[in-house]
Amino acid sequence: MTGSAALPLRERIGQINQRLKGWEAVRWIDGRPRITDVLRREVDRWGGIGAIYGVLRADPWSKVRWADGIPPERSAEAYQAVQDHIVSQGAGLPALFVEEVPHGLMALGATTLPVNLALGAGMDVELTERLAAHVAAETRARGAHVALVSGLDMLRDPRWGRAEECFGEDPALAALLVSATVRGMQGSGAPGSPIPADRIAVVAKHLAGQGAGIGGRNGSGAPIGRRELGEVHLRPAYAAVRAGVAGFMAAYNDIDGIPCSAHRELLTGTLREDWGWRGLVMADGTAIDRLRDSSPDPASAAALALVAGVDLSLWDEAFTHVEEAVDRGLVDEEVVTQAADRVLDLKRRLGMLDDAVPVDVEPLDAREFATLVDRAAAQSVVVVHDQGGLPLPASGAVALIGPNADDLDAQLGDYTPPRPADDPTSSTVHQALVARLGADAVRVARGSRHRDVLDGGMNAVRDALADADTALVVLGGTSRRSYDDEFADNGAVDAPAPDTTNGEGVDLSRLALPEAQLALLRAARDSAARVIAVVIDGRPRPLDDVIALADAVVVAPFPGTSGGAAIVDALLTGRGGGLLPATLPRADGVLPVAHDERRETARGYLDARHPAGALLGTGAPTGLTVRLAPAALTIPASSLHDGGTVTIEAEVSNTTSGEISLPVPLYGRRHELGIRPRRRSLLAVQRVRLAAGGRTLLRYELGLDELGSWKAGRPEAVRAEVVVWATPTHDPGDDGGQTVVVHISDEEGRTGWDR
Repeated sequence: MTGSAALPLRERIGQINQRLKGWEAVRWIDGRPRITDVLRREVDRWGGIGAIYGVLRADPWSKVRWADGIPPERSAEAYQAVQDHIVSQGAGLPALFVEEVPHGLMALGATTLPVNLALGAGMDVELTERLAAHVAAETRARGAHVALVSGLDMLRDPRWGRAEECFGEDPALAALLVSATVRGMQGSGAPGSPIPADRIAVVAKHLAGQGAGIGGRNGSGAPIGRRELGEVHLRPAYAAVRAGVAGFMAAYNDIDGIPCSAHRELLTGTLREDWGWRGLVMADGTAIDRLRDSSPDPASAAALALVAGVDLSLWDEAFTHVEEAVDRGLVDEEVVTQAADRVLDLKRRLGMLDDAVPVDVEPLDAREFATLVDRAAAQSVVVVHDQGGLPLPASGAVALIGPNADDLDAQLGDYTPPRPADDPTSSTVHQALVARLGADAVRVARGSRHRDVLDGGMNAVRDALADADTALVVLGGTSRRSYDDEFADNGAVDAPAPDTTNGEGVDLSRLALPEAQLALLRAARDSAARVIAVVIDGRPRPLDDVIALADAVVVAPFPGTSGGAAIVDALLTGRGGGLLPATLPRADGVLPVAHDERRETARGYLDARHPAGALLGTGAPTGLTVRLAPAALTIPASSLHDGGTVTIEAEVSNTTSGEISLPVPLYGRRHELGIRPRRRSLLAVQRVRLAAGGRTLLRYELGLDELGSWKAGRPEAVRAEVVVWATPTHDPGDDGGQTVVVHISDEEGRTGWDR
């Protein structure tokens, strides 16, 4: 079939609808899948279905558990039961099976990765791509076709509960890791080419500006200008387009008053006309129904979305009114046909419309996958502060206290399926510490809940601290969801969630750690000679109070199932594997503090002169030095546009007593005539592994992506002067004079910054 025009309008509308939740369409009963009347009615109504979301989803919102969910090894059987009914009772067109894959497939028995913010700490493009390929193979082997993958959102306000889904606050870092994710999951074929049988179609989310919501509130408006939108929020999306991403999910928020699901300039003007992209746009869950505040009725809401460029709805009623919208002249029937064509084109790319012979796929290498997940966990651990607290002595009694000391769920992040009862590969900090030091050396006490006190908690803490040589205090947050919680219509936690601090629907007005947790740290300081604090969390928090009370502070953005072992390894060696992917605020009320905010003429607040704490990139030990080779670099803008590059060399030395494996970022400040510069931006990053006393030379090739202007959401070569340095400071002058200046000139050699 070449297109949808031959289908009746009713069936074309069916192809752009994705109203059903998969767990309501098929149930596992008496050892086999049973389709439901919900599915039967939907197929009868539309003569088919374009896509079904979440057949395998298992979590408190879906109410699917191990006891009643689809067994992992029989996932394909459940999918096939649904597909057989749709094809046989409808017009013969199969449905796309769509699943959440934010950090691994959200299904029983699937592999859970560290969250995106943890991968951002590792800054490892190769590892991210390899992990994505394994996730794709695991998900496609179950029978799914489309993965909904987070990564486009920028962490511009840590009050936002979904901060953990971001790769960080810097658009260059996000672009690198988004591109790697798309390549890994879809393969490296040309845009529009067939997607291999061991890969999966990616719908990247969310487009765009959701991380810039007012006050960090989920789905609130993003009151940002076109330059800010392009430089920060569209850059990762453009990277996804160049990697051949199959689809985008339009975000909930508005941009300067226009909802993203109704934003024609964004979804059609930018994506399709300016960037030349030809994929599918999906709305976020119930986002089109939410357009009712911008339109008089459901038919008008559906028309707004279709005309803007949305092709596929998600759980909306509005798209059931598309025929009415056509009859009323609100939308041309050709627009409906075009949307249905895009849905069918994705099915074609996946081989769903052919009588193709099944392709043998190499079985998933589970051991290699697990090794990569462990490496990602190790790279998520960041040493933020160390005044002689590390390494943790391998002998002596350790008091292990805090709400995250022995809580696996608190390491996993939001959008995580329930873990199996028998889970030998997982490790909490307590389990890992006992494995390394022995049970007799570790005295554990939870001490408090995440948000408030725990009855008898302080008494248990005092008992654990008695005669302990070291206090290891494991603090932070959790995105835990309970089967007793209540949820909004889009799956965000609503109530009561009594001890949840992170995730969708859990935005915070106050970021400082709760007093109940800080009390544990004070008790430790009063009792133990050595105090080490570990913060496991999914958002940047003010840590000045923690640093003041601890000899060392380690941060680990929700590091996943093996996070306990990764953290303990870092404590015992005294070295982390990652750098901060986002800047820590010094206090509540000082936001935003992203490292690449524009330079200001103001001097901060009267009561907080320096709003930013540890910057993105913090975490390298003092014994790791980076020296840039002196260079005078000039490149014409025309040459930069045509693919020209400049090379900056950096000598990296390890003068510590142990091996170091860390990212080495390169920062820059761009001076462009008439534009207030950002304090600094990430230009490029490479990971390095150096033995004690080792030295290596890194070469950074900087081209249009690194040196160009991103004001339009894609790189443009314009005149500028870029000051480059390599230490995590806001001012290049703080780098001891170790800077290189790159001049981007016109044909007469002028940069616009000539003195």
